[in-house]
Amino acid sequence: MDRPNLPRSPASIEIQALVVRLHATHAGDLTGHLADYIPELAKADPAGFGIAIAHASGEVVTAGDALTPFTIQSVSKALTLAMLLDLVGREETYSAVGVQPSGDPFNAIMLDPRTKRPFNPMVNAGAIAVAGRLRETLGPDAFTQILACLGEAAGRELQVDQAVFESERETGHRNRAIGHLLRAADVFTVPVDDVLDLYFRQCSLLVTATDLAVMGATLANIGTNPVTRRDVFGMEAVRETLSVMFTCGMYDGAGDWACRVGLPAKSGVGGGIMAVVNRQLGIGVYSPLLDAAGNSVRGQACCAGLAEELGLHAFDSTNSGSSFFSGMGHAP
Repeated sequence: MDRPNLPRSPASIEIQALVVRLHATHAGDLTGHLADYIPELAKADPAGFGIAIAHASGEVVTAGDALTPFTIQSVSKALTLAMLLDLVGREETYSAVGVQPSGDPFNAIMLDPRTKRPFNPMVNAGAIAVAGRLRETLGPDAFTQILACLGEAAGRELQVDQAVFESERETGHRNRAIGHLLRAADVFTVPVDDVLDLYFRQCSLLVTATDLAVMGATLANIGTNPVTRRDVFGMEAVRETLSVMFTCGMYDGAGDWACRVGLPAKSGVGGGIMAVVNRQLGIGVYSPLLDAAGNSVRGQACCAGLAEELGLHAFDSTNSGSSFFSGMGHAP
């Protein structure tokens, strides 16, 4: 699943210059902290920083460490949600997890008191509920199918960082408590250890900022990978996933993000952010220094800069991004 080398359009050359400028502007910002509660993540290079944009035509532009591998962590939650929606449908998915922002930390050990289900699929409790339903639906082969699906979204084969997986499995006591809470609430019926093994593995997949951009572009392109031209997700699954990403994808910083950047997005404590401009492009950013909510500091700044300079905010009155990006080609 190697990506083809595509000719650059004039618009993509302009965007390349913008991405390089944004990278240079924020490269010196070492604000934030590493996710040291997972020991292996504390070993990340705090200077690591890459940006990538993938257009629905298949063109990709990058700057900095856009090919540096890191673990996908919670960005995977958006993709496994789309996968479950495709497999069992909206009604069955939302019998296991809600879609309401919680306002609480992403690793809170709690359920919605009204429904006895997790608030949304973008926090740990909701993502573990999704993993439980995937394990029930797909059986022991569940991870193989998740690996294949996320690889299709990225346009290449992905691998697990075994050291990170083992580190998460050995230290993920809060997630283990969440798993038992969900099992006690009958959110899933399979063994808790099997579900957590699946969840820790999906979070330990190695990706790059370029992979996240292509994954985002796959969602932007209504579920079809714009580089490989292969269908990955269905239209309804994409619509539901983007909606939840917009309201819940940046943890308890989601409201600030919606106002400032105005794009569906999902962050991960590995330092990644995947953002989506519907029908246009995916944005992938990597920088492992996080704010108090667990979101990449430089990643947020770069996405805000792109939204501001290209008019990408969903409610931008000029919507200048649409006309600018039309010069990058046409989606298949």
